[in-house]
Amino acid sequence: MAKLIFAMTLSLDGYVAAVDGGLEPFGQPDDALFRHFTDFERSLAGSLYGRRVYELLRYWDDDQPDWSALQRDFASAWRAQPKWVVSRFLKSVGPNATLVDSDIEAFARRLKSQIDGDIAVAGPELAASLAQMGLIDEYHLYYRPVVLGGGKPFFAGARPPLRLIASDRVGEDAVRLTYKTV
Repeated sequence: MAKLIFAMTLSLDGYVAAVDGGLEPFGQPDDALFRHFTDFERSLAGSLYGRRVYELLRYWDDDQPDWSALQRDFASAWRAQPKWVVSRFLKSVGPNATLVDSDIEAFARRLKSQIDGDIAVAGPELAASLAQMGLIDEYHLYYRPVVLGGGKPFFAGARPPLRLIASDRVGEDAVRLTYKTV
């Protein structure tokens, strides 16, 4: 049975994106954090994306000549993973991706029952919907030393009761807190 994990980088004041929706305030992660995210991507059985996050990450579909070896490695890991994209607006999705445009709850429950391993959930609104359905198993919060003062919050809805199961430093400036739903 799969475990759904909502994992994203966030500011010290709890936002995953600036007021304008941009991710620029976070800057590039250091090499250790970048490798950590690549290893996490490789460890997954797949990813369940909200439309906006999926559209941002489509950047990794096409090689760029100025990419570093770390970036090429992440792109390879990202491309290899099955992706399920929740959207009522998109009409098609890219390689190795499946569009999910109705009955998200039934689809997520089917994924959890049919797949072994971890499935990342990407997008705070999608995670909030899945949490209301009781489907998120873990939250991985990657705090970076940025204060945005507003924007898109990590928790887009009420949080279920959580229990801290791990905390660790990742790279030079990130701290990961791992919570399990209770």
